[in-house]
Amino acid sequence: MIGRLAGRIEYRAEDHVLIDVRGVGYVVHCSERTLGALPGPGEAVALWTDLLVREDLLQLYGFLTLGEREWHRLLMRVQGVGAKASLAILGALGADGVSRAVALGDWSAIKAAKGIGPKTAQRVVNELRDKAPGVMALDHAGVSEPTAPVAADAAGPAVAPATRPVTSAPARAEALSALGNLGYAPGEAAAAVAEAQHETPEADTAALIRAALGRLAPKG
Repeated sequence: MIGRLAGRIEYRAEDHVLIDVRGVGYVVHCSERTLGALPGPGEAVALWTDLLVREDLLQLYGFLTLGEREWHRLLMRVQGVGAKASLAILGALGADGVSRAVALGDWSAIKAAKGIGPKTAQRVVNELRDKAPGVMALDHAGVSEPTAPVAADAAGPAVAPATRPVTSAPARAEALSALGNLGYAPGEAAAAVAEAQHETPEADTAALIRAALGRLAPKG
């Protein structure tokens, strides 16, 4: 199993990149969103990866975060969702967008991805809704950022992969944990946090908890 690659981008194509890792080139397929966030040829990069193994195929898929990779794996389990459809969903919504749509039962957001029909979108939400809390908490404490330096090789000195803005994943994970400790079910906690984070994406942990609790409080 190849779970992570760190090297230099040799070239970019419409749906994949070739990453040179100490003289070995790996073709890595990515969503449009992930490709758009990657640096140019010759630049350092690190991606979490998933290897698809079939009788006549070995294909690598690359992701910016562990959460994105986990959603890819989960989406592939849904009937009618193959690798291409999974990347289309992640490309359209991103990992956070998929988490929010699934947690809120918003199958219309899933349907907005290219090639995804309403029945498939509904299956995604129905079959994966109970998985959303776990994935939303996965990218905690920066584990989503593959920041270890790329080892030096014959081509040149060691370099670090391109940095990306820090997301509010730790705040989201801590909010989910706090709501769980207060007795809320994982599903309802995930839905409240997803909605709160969508409205205030830069909220810190305390603000996110307050906003989520406001949505969970009895109305009337």
